[in-house]
Amino acid sequence: MNLEVTRSLDVSAKGLRPRSRLLCAEGGGAAAFVLRAGDEATIIDPEGRQIGQLFVASDRPVLSNLLADAATLTFAADECVTACGADAELARAFLAARADAELLETTLLFGRESVAGASVRFKAPADMRCLLAAPGDRMRPDEQDAPTELRINIQSPHDRAAALPPPLATPRLDLRVKAATASAYRVAAGEYIQIIDVEGRQCSDFLAFDSKALADGRELAIDPTTTRTLMGSATPGPGLYAKYFDQDMGPLVEVVRDTVGRHDTFMLACNSKYYDDMGYPGHANCTDNFNAALTAFGVRPRRGWPAVNFFYNTFVSHDNSIGMDEPWSRPGDYVLLRALTDLVCASSSCADDIDPANGWAPTDIHVRVYDAASNFSKGIAHRMTPDAPPKLTRESGFHSRTSALTRGFIEYRGFWMPQCFAAAGPVAEYWACRERAALMDLSALRKFEITGPDAEALLQSAVTRNIRKLAVGQIVYTALCYEHGGMIDDGTVFRLGENNFRLVCGDDYCGVWLRQLAAEQGLRAWVKSSTDQLHNVALQGPRSRDILREVLATPPRQPSIDELKWFRFTIGKIANAPVLVSRTGYTGELGYEIWCHPDSGPKVWDAIVAAGEPYGLAPFGFAALDMVRIEAGLIFAHFEFCDQTDPFEAGIGFSVPAEKLESYVGSEALARRRAHPVRQLVGLDIAGNEHVGHGDPVHVGRAQVGIVTSATRSPKLAKTIALARLDMAYTAIGTPVEIGKLDGQQKRLKATVTRFPHYDPDKSRVRA
Repeated sequence: MNLEVTRSLDVSAKGLRPRSRLLCAEGGGAAAFVLRAGDEATIIDPEGRQIGQLFVASDRPVLSNLLADAATLTFAADECVTACGADAELARAFLAARADAELLETTLLFGRESVAGASVRFKAPADMRCLLAAPGDRMRPDEQDAPTELRINIQSPHDRAAALPPPLATPRLDLRVKAATASAYRVAAGEYIQIIDVEGRQCSDFLAFDSKALADGRELAIDPTTTRTLMGSATPGPGLYAKYFDQDMGPLVEVVRDTVGRHDTFMLACNSKYYDDMGYPGHANCTDNFNAALTAFGVRPRRGWPAVNFFYNTFVSHDNSIGMDEPWSRPGDYVLLRALTDLVCASSSCADDIDPANGWAPTDIHVRVYDAASNFSKGIAHRMTPDAPPKLTRESGFHSRTSALTRGFIEYRGFWMPQCFAAAGPVAEYWACRERAALMDLSALRKFEITGPDAEALLQSAVTRNIRKLAVGQIVYTALCYEHGGMIDDGTVFRLGENNFRLVCGDDYCGVWLRQLAAEQGLRAWVKSSTDQLHNVALQGPRSRDILREVLATPPRQPSIDELKWFRFTIGKIANAPVLVSRTGYTGELGYEIWCHPDSGPKVWDAIVAAGEPYGLAPFGFAALDMVRIEAGLIFAHFEFCDQTDPFEAGIGFSVPAEKLESYVGSEALARRRAHPVRQLVGLDIAGNEHVGHGDPVHVGRAQVGIVTSATRSPKLAKTIALARLDMAYTAIGTPVEIGKLDGQQKRLKATVTRFPHYDPDKSRVRA
């Protein structure tokens, strides 16, 4: 049987058949998995040009049977460990588990010219332990050889229990909750509870009671009203609270990990009344199952249990009614909780088979409890695309330094980013940026390396700017649009060489879209993700050049910091670490971004901080960033633009030059929109000090004529300012409008259309 190599990539969420597993070998790392005889495995190179090395252990020759013309390929232990790179421990465990009768084989997959989406498919002729490596070295900031992920899609005809993800540690309790049943169990303070959706799209209701109160005859359980009040968030809503409280405001559990990202906050667990009303009297339900399971713990039965509804997908419609659909969860998705006191817990596998709540077919839930001494990172899932394996929130290369200064982090596009720094707070950070200098971690930006003989042609057809005019060493700000003119994203394009470019943007989908475009046009261009190989800090403020002058060393062929022009970059070293420094930023001030491998992050940070101390350098978080970027009129995804707004409406019409005559995606639609604009982004000066926020309606008389996209209280200008998208009839400077509060009619805040950017509209500071 031969390995089948294809270009197709059919592993979308809907395309995955039941009894499937989707795994990922990260670039520069590896993934271990087990195949049973008859399992079908598809190994995919989503981005192209990524070598894979497959190591197999079995009691008979396997790869020699799969490869028609190949003999058994043996390998040395060192080769296996080296290939697995960052996941070398996986390789050592793979080798250590070898039984006497097992044969070890290896083969190389793909190559430096493999196309995006190339795949290898085979059926396991025997039980086999596998290790897939995606080898690659760390990428220098001026190079473009980022190792990228390989994916493994496994279709199995066997018992689905094999689809369980491996334990996060040695479990104290391993509990299977069979379909349409419920189980109760004890958890001690500090222990971790992992609730796993075994086959995907299966709701699991969760209850927790204070064990000590229960022993005293008091049922202190997770309370929805108390929790949503203390956490300041409405219900229902996609996602989970950080903590859940009882009616006495005692914290019961905290959420440590969530690989799904969409759950109910609170609804009743399904109950007999629901099924009676639907015409199914006597139907099994979670409430009755909970009542039976909790009897032994002295919990009184109820007709309906308020529960945390894990993996349950409801939504609030525009008319405020609640609807539902199939869960978003995939096989093996889980939620990890930590008990904050001794608990009695109960978990169900929802019995609902009469609507989409469980994909019409209830399946098992699995619960694992881990010792309190376990140490698990916190995070929620981020998927680059709907068909991708989940990536838990990760830390940037600068996290060891920023986390020593603050505990105020937010989850932003798959990274933990500082919201503000406790020593100063956002207003002090703001003034540091405006008057001295500020240093900010922006590593969550997405980076893509675009190479190949047709790289320029690909970008020329994809972005609104004229890439052919871009010189080596130059950067240009641009928009990426759909055919109808709506925006995919905005970003900057760096030209590193004749056929070498780097796109820095906010959305992972940009890489997917560029690969699709290259395939449609038959272009020899590769788009490789380098986000995890290239982290960056922004050094912004009027003293930023003085600070970099102290630490940046550049070779003679590269511009020095004093020679570096706006929207240009140079290559050099800081603290002997290779860096790329660009004269770019997101603050409206003179500023630079420093790009390095995450391993170099700590020493680059330390060197900049030491050099910046005499100049009053301060760390800078996202809260302060929002103030300066609104003042500077800089746009933000899902605020100033989305796929329903074009670059003109988003306030970046300058990024769509009329003189670019070559056709590109969306060019015809943008030409029509340029000639017949409907809405425009404007600045607003707002009277008074009341809060104004994203989405507030803008009125002229009774009619709504636009919305506020972003707003802030400007410390520099001593007033509330906003960016707003208005109908063209009301965009003239000086036009009076009103911000609608309450229902938009009962309360109004006076505002005036003004020139934007509000701060330094001629950009004299950033060009200094």
